[in-house]
Amino acid sequence: MYQSQAPVRSTRRSPSRAPRLRAVTAAGVLVVLPLVTACGSGDDAGGAGGGKAAPSVTAAPAAGVVAPAKVEVIAGLTGCKAKIRIDADELRQGLCRTKKADYLITTFPEEKFKETWLEEARVYGGKYLVGTRWVVSVKPALLESFRAKLGGTIRELRGIGPGPGGR
Repeated sequence: MYQSQAPVRSTRRSPSRAPRLRAVTAAGVLVVLPLVTACGSGDDAGGAGGGKAAPSVTAAPAAGVVAPAKVEVIAGLTGCKAKIRIDADELRQGLCRTKKADYLITTFPEEKFKETWLEEARVYGGKYLVGTRWVVSVKPALLESFRAKLGGTIRELRGIGPGPGGR
């Protein structure tokens, strides 16, 4: 005699977003790495500081724009048209190429994604312009001029391991 079988239901949980977030964050950090290493501040005072951000200063943007903003809006305020390199649920990242510098603009749908990205970027060290749900990675010499246009805070991330000169 033939018995009908009920459909089998999966007891598996839907996959967590954490591994995907880590992968996207790592990809974003890898995109930033060439800019950070090419545009390092050259300070010997940086060293391995355990990952704490250095004191920073916040200023109101000259344009009066309130963040969070889209990559395209931030790019326009800095005088470029961004080429979108990453468009994911956890972040959007655009590359700007200008006569003065190449730089990355990264925006996040939630503040927690920005903080995760910054924690991952800590490994590489460097200085970043950080706003509400956005980060601009530009050479240190231009940080102040970008802060005047965008607002935000200049944050220095201490790298892990020996500093310049093998210390």
